[in-house]
Amino acid sequence: MTETQNNTLTKALAGIVGRKYVRSDDADKLAYSFDLYWVRHLWLDRGHLPPKPDVIVWPGSVEEVRQIVTFANQERIPVIPYGGGTASQGATLPISGGIMLDLKRLNKILEIDVKAFTVTAQTGINGFDLEAELNKQGLTLAHYPASQRGATLGGYLAARGSGTLSTKYGKAEEMVMSMEVVLAEGRVLKTLPVPHHATGPDLTQLFVGSEGTLGVITSAKMRVDPLPEVRRFRSFLFRDFHSAMEAGRKIMLSRIKPCVIRLYDEVSSRRVVESVLGMKVKGSYMIIGFDGPLQLVEAEESIGFKIIKDLGGEDLGTEAGEKWWDHRYDFYFPPHMFALPWMHGTPDTVTTFDKIEDLYAEKHDVLTTKYAEWDLIYHAHFSHWFPWGVMMYDRFVIEDPPQDPEEAQALHDQIWDDAVRISLKHGGVLNEHHGIGIKLGYLMPLQYGDGFEALLSIKDALDPNGIMNPGKLGFPNKITQKE
Repeated sequence: MTETQNNTLTKALAGIVGRKYVRSDDADKLAYSFDLYWVRHLWLDRGHLPPKPDVIVWPGSVEEVRQIVTFANQERIPVIPYGGGTASQGATLPISGGIMLDLKRLNKILEIDVKAFTVTAQTGINGFDLEAELNKQGLTLAHYPASQRGATLGGYLAARGSGTLSTKYGKAEEMVMSMEVVLAEGRVLKTLPVPHHATGPDLTQLFVGSEGTLGVITSAKMRVDPLPEVRRFRSFLFRDFHSAMEAGRKIMLSRIKPCVIRLYDEVSSRRVVESVLGMKVKGSYMIIGFDGPLQLVEAEESIGFKIIKDLGGEDLGTEAGEKWWDHRYDFYFPPHMFALPWMHGTPDTVTTFDKIEDLYAEKHDVLTTKYAEWDLIYHAHFSHWFPWGVMMYDRFVIEDPPQDPEEAQALHDQIWDDAVRISLKHGGVLNEHHGIGIKLGYLMPLQYGDGFEALLSIKDALDPNGIMNPGKLGFPNKITQKE
């Protein structure tokens, strides 16, 4: 975009939101050129500046969002909805320039209904702030992702996020009841007021996980829960990984409802648990928690703990379990987080109980063998359990990767490709709760088969000019083609 075009764009947006809420200086544009996508940080570290947005705008109302998107659609200018910038797969990267639509001024709680146990809020609200306000009224959204202090409600929904307690309370898509969405051509769509119905297809779930490619989610009504009377955690150690997995499976199939089961394989028990919790353990370390009325918690603990002990779990007591809860976010902050100069990735997936152990074993064996010359370290924990299966939060780490950025990216991409293809082979999915972004979009046709053509048709119907977050989710980038 030329300087004249940029000035024209800035002036047009200022006419909608006011000059104070439009920025196009180099520092702001550089700051909005990143999320947590590792490859983007690699290239900057090697001295290469990334593609930048042409302008950043902070709308203050749904009407302003509507006007911005309508203008952008008329002018064929990309729009990238932006929340907290915590995406890890490049979902918010401005790969074709355009308007970075930062929604953080849309941060109001519109209603807390203590009778219906719902909260309606604008999607730019910070997740931590939303939870704090609910807690004041004895309520909880119970969505505690590692990104909670940075991510927004809109980010939770756009990427189908999971929180630490999803085993009991569900993922973002299970908490949402309805939403308001601004479509690319300027229409404002409101989905049905309840999530369960027999009134045709569910438009709410169409936009959950869409990563800003189908419209801008501006508000949402979410189901909330009462703050529990008690919340208790306990830790166990298994010498045998298979027995630990069986314990988790049998607990879920018993249909009791732990708020968390977090099972670390032997490598992550040794590297991560010892590093963060200061505990020396050998085997597979499990945290299990229950919350709710005391009488219910005690009953569920009795059932769950018996299953664990029958399968050889050694009871390490409540102190270690409570310590994990108190330090659960430490895993994602310095000095424990993975960052440059290390190469790392999280090709997480989810599948059914009958397939998960084979998936884990093959991924571990293939990656550690194929990339042995790079001393690749592979480990996993299993942190989001469902009535039918479990999510595997697996990671690879190379502590001394290639210094040449092209070689490093090629290696990083190949490891990811191997990892996710193994997931698909075993009935898993490309990703469970970190999204697709630009990282995995090329594999979406493989994941969906003929169903991807249906997704393309939906994309074309809702965003015919392709302005909404172009190049993500594997959708063709019409902006690039136009240029």
